[in-house]
Amino acid sequence: MSTENTQDEATSRYVRLQVELIVELTDTEALTSAALDQIGEDEYMPEDERGHAEDAVRRDEAEALAYLVDPFDLVTSVPGIELVQASWSSAHTDYDPDDEEWDLYEEDEAADEDG
Repeated sequence: MSTENTQDEATSRYVRLQVELIVELTDTEALTSAALDQIGEDEYMPEDERGHAEDAVRRDEAEALAYLVDPFDLVTSVPGIELVQASWSSAHTDYDPDDEEWDLYEEDEAADEDG
């Protein structure tokens, strides 16, 4: 077995899963309250970081959402995998469902035609 084959086999063990979600904020008070509750219950968060997190959540609903959504939860029940690394962010965006920019299915169809 050559070194190249070994590297290909090792590389193929890792998969990058990209997920993009657009959510509509329907109750910002409930969202903020839930995020503050979660921050308050986090026994591992240092107190100085807790104050900063609470302030950020009170000022920005996108921050509140980021504290509540955990990518680890997406894969913990999937058999045969172990999460190696994760990062996520949340930001306000302009969304127009009629704008072609937001037609995610069109991108998938184009990729299928190219492949």
